[in-house]
Amino acid sequence: MELPERGLTRRQFLKFSVAAMGTLAMTPWKYWSQIASGWEENGKYGRVCLGKVNIRVKPDPNAATTKEIYDDAVVVWLREVVGNSPGYGSRRWVETPDGYIYSPRLQPVYNRPNKVVDELPVVNGERGMWAEVTVPYVDIIIANPPIRTPSLKNAQYPRLYYSQVVWIDDLKIGSTGTPLYRINQKYGTYGDIFWASAEAFRPITVEEMKPLSEEVENKKIVVNVTRQTLSCYEDGREVYFARVSTGAKFDAYGNAVDKWSTPLGPHPIYRKLMSLHMSGQTTGDYTAVPWTCFITGEGVAVHSTYWHNDFGIPRSHGCINVAPDDAKWVFRWSYPYVPVYPGELDVSKEWPPVGTVVEVVE
Repeated sequence: MELPERGLTRRQFLKFSVAAMGTLAMTPWKYWSQIASGWEENGKYGRVCLGKVNIRVKPDPNAATTKEIYDDAVVVWLREVVGNSPGYGSRRWVETPDGYIYSPRLQPVYNRPNKVVDELPVVNGERGMWAEVTVPYVDIIIANPPIRTPSLKNAQYPRLYYSQVVWIDDLKIGSTGTPLYRINQKYGTYGDIFWASAEAFRPITVEEMKPLSEEVENKKIVVNVTRQTLSCYEDGREVYFARVSTGAKFDAYGNAVDKWSTPLGPHPIYRKLMSLHMSGQTTGDYTAVPWTCFITGEGVAVHSTYWHNDFGIPRSHGCINVAPDDAKWVFRWSYPYVPVYPGELDVSKEWPPVGTVVEVVE
């Protein structure tokens, strides 16, 4: 029941959706993991995002291990508790039905499958929409092989993760009856195009991206690299606070490094993107990084982070890592304001600089 790659009308989509329901009930799409994983709708989970982790009987790095789990394993998140630190950083642990996991190694996620749109919008002559992943993860299938994106090329299971934002420019019903969206990385792409289960993506609306405190002219962001915090100010009054992760002080072998330091000083935001593939010495290689606000020409940015939950500890390659909800708030609040379509704005040639100043201090 494969449909043409383009030209799917509302009537065609509804017709094929109804016809496909029986097939879907008998043979769920093998690349959609929600059913196989038994994730409950609206359930809160933790996704292992930093290699192998041990589940322990107590929130203590020296406690006995009940089991070992690995990258992308999804566990029920009962609550976060305070325990013993492994000798550095956070004391936060997550209680699961099987024991305790060190919190920085789990991305907090939800399982919130979505109603599939039957027609993509056309804005300024361009067909497509921005959408956010709202399930722990969704497998993606390359539409124009081979995969070129470095971080996906060698992945055992190419996936997108909770909170990532992508550009969707087509939809169809797959051969097993599952509604699929076609996914692009609109900015910074290597040219890869993917298909994935449409239920995993929530369309981002113009309403939810309206600027915050638009009437306030005097705005400033202060990032403290010693305290690993970010504060937003309106007319000198703090209105928002978040923990962050700035440039790492040590590499994976414990050696001190200077090249990853987040540069001090005032840096006006000069370019913002709703989603960007970030690749380079400063950023590493990460697909579909949402809510990106560039502050230096070397690629340093304030952006959402889905690959760790270690906010409050320096661990980036120079950027300012922020939790997804915090990054989205900063994106909407700071200047320049970015229209949802096209989802990007560059004011680097404007003088004096109009972007909100990010003051990085010690």
